[in-house]
Amino acid sequence: MSKNKFFVVWEGKEPGIYRSWDECKRQIHGFEGAIYKGFATEAEAREAMVSPCWDYIGKNAKAKKPTKDEIDKFGTPNFESLSVDAACSGNPGVMEYRGVYTKTGEELFRQGPFKEGTNNIGEFLALVHGLALLKQKNSPLPIYTDSITALAWVNAKKAKTKLEKNDSNAVLFDLISRAETWLKNNEYSTKIVKWETSVWGEIPADFGRK
Repeated sequence: MSKNKFFVVWEGKEPGIYRSWDECKRQIHGFEGAIYKGFATEAEAREAMVSPCWDYIGKNAKAKKPTKDEIDKFGTPNFESLSVDAACSGNPGVMEYRGVYTKTGEELFRQGPFKEGTNNIGEFLALVHGLALLKQKNSPLPIYTDSITALAWVNAKKAKTKLEKNDSNAVLFDLISRAETWLKNNEYSTKIVKWETSVWGEIPADFGRK
């Protein structure tokens, strides 16, 4: 019997940590280029989830250690920074978001859970929350996000979600409106950087349970 009780999926339908092989299999079955590995303890799995996958996979795995060109292109992350991320159970579903100090993983803010949300909305709100926090503290830290969508929405100063407002998510839409207003009324010097998951591993703010 396998000693592995936890499974990390770096590349699959829904990356995250799974507590059984059956759950893991559902995330990788039919997914071209799936990258995953089993671990004996949850602590090992959580450490692996926020680390580059090549630190754990074997030489025959589909993933590979980054080439010199990739390292030259992306470099290494600046750990003196704020990392933000969101988690959503379903689409739409129960959503929450948070920001952590990249170097230590210390949680600096966390909001939710909110009903009838989406991951894109959570990523957007997390990014704006981080911008507002750093401006309030006059902090020079950059922000990392792994969401291209959130970056685009922040640049447009508009959450271009297709989610419809209802009684269950009215509070969430109020937060979206406040975030859009903040973006329109505030200037900021904070550098927003795309977290390169394929090179650096999962973003430190990841909830590990997507």
